[in-house]
Amino acid sequence: MALGKYSRVDGRKSTNYCSSITFVVFVGFCLVGVWMMTSSMVPVKDVVDTSEKSESEVKTTKLSERNEDDTSSDSNANNENQAKQFEDNPGDLSEDATKGDNTAVDTPTDTTENTKDSDDKKIEESKDRNETEGQIEKKKPEEMPVEKKEVFPSGAQSELLNETLSQNGAWNTQAAESKKETSISLESDQKTGFSWKVCNVTAGPDYIPCLDNLQAIRNLRSTKHYEHRERHCPDDPPTCLVSLPEGYQRSIEWPTSREKIWYHNVPHTKLAEIKGHQNWVKVDGEYLTFPGGGTQFKHGALHYIDFIQQIVPDIAWGKRSRVILDVGCGVASFGGFLFDRDVLTMSFAPKDEHEAQVQFALERGIPAISAVMGTKRLPFPGRVFDIVHCARCRVPWHIEGGKLLLELNRMLRPGGFFVWSATPVYQKLAEDVEIWEAMKKLTKALCWELMSISKDRVNKVGVAIYQKPNSNECYETRSEMEPPLCEESDDPNAAWNVPLQACIHKVPVGASERGSQWPEQWPARAEKPPYWLLSSQVGVYGKAAPEDFTADYEHWKRVVTKSYISGMGINWSTVRNVMDMRAVYGGFAAALRDMNVWVMNIVNIDAPDTLPIIFERGLFGMYHDWCQSFSTYPRTYDLLHADHIFSKIKQKCNFEAFIAEVDRILRPEGILLVRDKVETITELESMFKSMYWEVCMTYSRDSEGLLCVKKGIWRPKEAVTIPYAIA
Repeated sequence: MALGKYSRVDGRKSTNYCSSITFVVFVGFCLVGVWMMTSSMVPVKDVVDTSEKSESEVKTTKLSERNEDDTSSDSNANNENQAKQFEDNPGDLSEDATKGDNTAVDTPTDTTENTKDSDDKKIEESKDRNETEGQIEKKKPEEMPVEKKEVFPSGAQSELLNETLSQNGAWNTQAAESKKETSISLESDQKTGFSWKVCNVTAGPDYIPCLDNLQAIRNLRSTKHYEHRERHCPDDPPTCLVSLPEGYQRSIEWPTSREKIWYHNVPHTKLAEIKGHQNWVKVDGEYLTFPGGGTQFKHGALHYIDFIQQIVPDIAWGKRSRVILDVGCGVASFGGFLFDRDVLTMSFAPKDEHEAQVQFALERGIPAISAVMGTKRLPFPGRVFDIVHCARCRVPWHIEGGKLLLELNRMLRPGGFFVWSATPVYQKLAEDVEIWEAMKKLTKALCWELMSISKDRVNKVGVAIYQKPNSNECYETRSEMEPPLCEESDDPNAAWNVPLQACIHKVPVGASERGSQWPEQWPARAEKPPYWLLSSQVGVYGKAAPEDFTADYEHWKRVVTKSYISGMGINWSTVRNVMDMRAVYGGFAAALRDMNVWVMNIVNIDAPDTLPIIFERGLFGMYHDWCQSFSTYPRTYDLLHADHIFSKIKQKCNFEAFIAEVDRILRPEGILLVRDKVETITELESMFKSMYWEVCMTYSRDSEGLLCVKKGIWRPKEAVTIPYAIA
């Protein structure tokens, strides 16, 4: 039976139904009224907006507040109560603040299938970060430990970020020294999404944009001076990602890597075929092995290294002689075994028919760059290397007025040694004799003293060792003024795109001039300010130069010890090749000197020229322009340290190309540590997530942020052809 309207189940009409409805409506109106009254007292809209603010908005608010504080503090130069510099000490943070996003991102089979999930994750992560920041903001001041003496004033690191004011302290920039104007391009496209593609280039997984610009190489008028091996950077740097070799796997750890590497990581056999008999490299199943030999030391580098010190004891490996330049290094076994003598070697060789020799070196965990002695100066300051070494490096030192040997003279420290092991030293073939006679004449004109010429009976080679003078007396009394002395206006430190000059730079003689004295022995030189840093000079961060140097070192010791080594979950046993992308004084590298790593310190050409200081303390590095690609093979660094470099690059370069370059030089599973402005950190986090990197940690305080990310193995399926890199 059908039930009537408003009927009970038993069929009887409800006599109280209307009154019940009236009561419910009345209660409803009352509740609405209460809600409206509550809304008038609490701005609901504002509450919702605040809870849903993006992380970048929260951090931007902090930045504006901080800038107001900085302005106030600047008005009172004697104020000693400025905020403590942010040091990323895990002991200072709440448990939630130190939480990382430790869930690895699975490598997708199809990027589009994961877009929705990725967006959902980003929303959840953004909420988590906002909650974390809220907790940090609520902390009372006394909960944050504050030191009485600050490393650098301003918790927002205003001085750290703006050190280029007042002509960069006491130092010019490399760009100014080299009299080169850097061409910059402003990247104004504020993208919210990123679509990456793989580079379709002839070099494939070995692509180096500035060395594989085949279009520029084809247009060269001459290759007589190895112009085709020099840098030819494209005007439009690539924004694509370099492919991986098939079968690529995580690099073997040091020191085992010195003896063997995975074949599939550097799948080249040509060098093994032509140099295997000299114990350069051999193929052994799934490995490439390195017996430790070379053209001049077939029976091992260590015997050869010790032989050099035996014939000239003043060389004193690891004490007097700490920083070495190895010209035409091959697979860099010489530099690799000098680590056993506490010596740091900058090895270089061109990307030439000796297939992937520098790539072999870096995969082994040995410092090296792709470079050639051609028509331009090498990217190093003058008077910084303790020793320059050449073992059959195939460089014609004696031709064209000795221009190439004069470039070594520019970089060699007064009192430093040139170690030359080549056939003209010990063979009597007509060509060798002719070269030896030319070298005798040239080295005499350079006032180099021949310290020893000796025969290594084991390796059956000869070694000649010369020493550069400590004074200008010989230069002024030469019977012939060839090569001539350089003009006073010729700065020996100018090294970025500067043509070679066939002239001799005078030796500094003033007591406070760099190069007039030998540095302290290693390791004391790592910690002490160089003698030529004067209190009258203004340092990068605004203090007297020696004080600036010391403060920088103390700062990085604290950060490295309290945060990087023990507080971030980095497995340092997998870290060997490290780059500091903005080195300043080299304090970060000095703080790592007891670790089993080496650090390539980069001084950008438009930054204060502090690279000589880095060399003086027994470390090394080079000049570079981060608007261009670096002269290294892909996948060669285990850890990149970027202290306030991304925000600077974004102002003047193609930012997406810079991100692609970071991806190119970092190995899969490698770590990138970024310290920068909060808004930059937020943008970087989004960009690296779009490449499926794992975010290990993000943290912010005031306007400063820290980001730790680990590169994945993901590569896009779609490719883009780079016309200038196609043969």
